[in-house]
Amino acid sequence: MNVRRSAAALAAIGVLATAAPAMAADATPSPSPVPVPAGLFGKADPTYDGVWRQSLALLAQHTVGERPAASAVRWLTGQQCADGGFAAFRADTAKPCGGKGPLADTNSTAAAVQALAALGGHDDAVGKATKWLTGQQNKDGGWGYSPGSPSDANSTSVVVGALAAAGLDPAKQHAKGKTPAEALAALAIPCGKDGGGAFAYQPDKKGKLAANADATAAAVLGALGKGFVVEPAKARDKAPACTDSGKATPGRLADNAAAHLAGAVAKSGHLMSAMPGAEDQPDFGNTADTVVALAADGWSAQAKAPYAWLAKNAGPWAQQSGPAAYAQLILAAHALGENPKEFGGTNLVQALDKQGPAPEQAKKAAAAHKAEEKKSNHQVWWFVGSCLFAGIGAGFLASGRKKNRT
Repeated sequence: MNVRRSAAALAAIGVLATAAPAMAADATPSPSPVPVPAGLFGKADPTYDGVWRQSLALLAQHTVGERPAASAVRWLTGQQCADGGFAAFRADTAKPCGGKGPLADTNSTAAAVQALAALGGHDDAVGKATKWLTGQQNKDGGWGYSPGSPSDANSTSVVVGALAAAGLDPAKQHAKGKTPAEALAALAIPCGKDGGGAFAYQPDKKGKLAANADATAAAVLGALGKGFVVEPAKARDKAPACTDSGKATPGRLADNAAAHLAGAVAKSGHLMSAMPGAEDQPDFGNTADTVVALAADGWSAQAKAPYAWLAKNAGPWAQQSGPAAYAQLILAAHALGENPKEFGGTNLVQALDKQGPAPEQAKKAAAAHKAEEKKSNHQVWWFVGSCLFAGIGAGFLASGRKKNRT
């Protein structure tokens, strides 16, 4: 999930690379130069990931059975452009998208669709957004980050997840005969080559494919037609293996990618960062995505080791990185059927809730507690008052008895 946000930042300054580095969720958020809007999760600058992190936060809350705050949902729906798309962040929603204003992108739009579709009750917003997404499909069947940009594995996969969440069949979405599965297949690296089984983000200028962990994890979900939320599934018996035999079906491509990911985390339990200058650092975000990808393809046994590593080591990273990181870990726990409230000593749900408006259940519980506390205080003071009254009465009676005795 990281590359999409870094791609937004790079695109904004006009230097979008053919293989954008995975960075945003693994970097410490910078303080926001502008006041963070009410209803938005996180305190860091939302310029490049406001809608993205909000969507993941709401989706994670919904996944664990919470009802997100109405203000948080309103913030997200209020970000939608008139044409149905979502930009990364609109500081002033009174101004239209495009022109000198923020441009809608496929990743923000697809993330918002997945969140709003899961929450329900937002059919109009979801319908407009999916119509916008299908209108941005490239001739090769895939999607790029921004309208008209070359297809990449990450954008194609997150859009596939959005279409599936909206009740559409991604396989039937095609531009001039090309499907999303065909676009992904063109980015898959053959088993016999370096990085075999993995996916590239995009081909380089010479058309060469280089393995990209974030793209590979995303493409597993895209090939399977799944979104961010993966339900726990029955584990498959055999270990995943890469093969080029037979037809390159989406299922086989997912298996090959899962085999690559399983091999990448087998020794240490985690992936390494691809950020320049940080190659010796663990990649927490992509490791969490790897857990989800392996579980989605039925390789939950291979996903347990990286999940255990995350439970032991990812707490400080999530605390630094903010709501999207907590959401990623919650979704990883959900995919394996684990309890996100018992994550290596961290209650991920509670930690995420503190990043934004309290969910509706918490508000009701707090109101009920306040009412009960008020009632209890009233009862205490009534009891104290009764005792004082009784004491005064007893004093009068005692005084009367003394007078009678004299």
